[in-house]
Amino acid sequence: MPVCTYILYSPTRDRYYIGHTGDELHERLRKHNSNHKGFTGKTGDWEIVYKETLDNKELAYKREKEIKAWKSKIKIQKLIAGSGHSA
Repeated sequence: MPVCTYILYSPTRDRYYIGHTGDELHERLRKHNSNHKGFTGKTGDWEIVYKETLDNKELAYKREKEIKAWKSKIKIQKLIAGSGHSA
């Protein structure tokens, strides 16, 4: 079953969020933009700026961890720009 690694961007916070999901990506985005406790819960303006479809959850989680390990906003922006998306 395909799983998606994704990057969200919040203009209000000027921050990125990296995650993965086996659910429909737009449904996952709706959950991020709902008022809930947690990193994405308060602004409600998150948008999908990057997605990558992988073959299974293990690969998607590995890719999520790889991107998070960069700890570089510039490197994340280059990944997004290279994909044809932009924040």
